[in-house]
Amino acid sequence: MSSYTCSLVKERCIACGLCAVYAPAIFDYDEEGIVLFHQEPEATHQYISENHYASILKAYQKCPVRAILIEQSSNQSNRH
Repeated sequence: MSSYTCSLVKERCIACGLCAVYAPAIFDYDEEGIVLFHQEPEATHQYISENHYASILKAYQKCPVRAILIEQSSNQSNRH
């Protein structure tokens, strides 16, 4: 598997909570319901481990406002 990073666009987040439903080990939300990374609340980018890729991809697909982005970590910049 290629390596991927996940980015959060907090300005887009509408506090629906779906990311935490589909990937609770990765995503959490602040007191206003805005998405953040569970392990690194201040971060806006995080490396995606292979064992979490499927759940992060599902959260990305379910996010109604695309506040979650997945990007391949290489010279090619393929956004999903």
